[in-house]
Amino acid sequence: MDTTLGTTVGVWLAITVVIVGFAAYMTGQAIAGTWRPYYQLALYTLLLAGASRFLIFALFEGRLFSPTGYLIDLVVLLLIGTVAFRLTRARKMVSQYPWLYRRAGPFAWRPHRDERHT
Repeated sequence: MDTTLGTTVGVWLAITVVIVGFAAYMTGQAIAGTWRPYYQLALYTLLLAGASRFLIFALFEGRLFSPTGYLIDLVVLLLIGTVAFRLTRARKMVSQYPWLYRRAGPFAWRPHRDERHT
């Protein structure tokens, strides 16, 4: 597993999932909270995955240029950012447009149907 991640599992969990994962979560919230498109989250996540690789390299002597490590970092960080993006976007849609939408779970919304007129 060390060769796949470019470092040990403990270091990878601490840096990528906890520290940079928190940054990805906050980035997802910020992108959704300012009504920016999803592709911007993907672009920022590319940079965050690079930052994760650099921190692993600089602090724990991991491999900087580990293609599989970078790809795994990217996928995990994109998942974390996407969860934050969808949670925030669903909350904003429902709270900002209550006459149009209502919640359909934590990640989605649906058109509001007025039961009085059906």
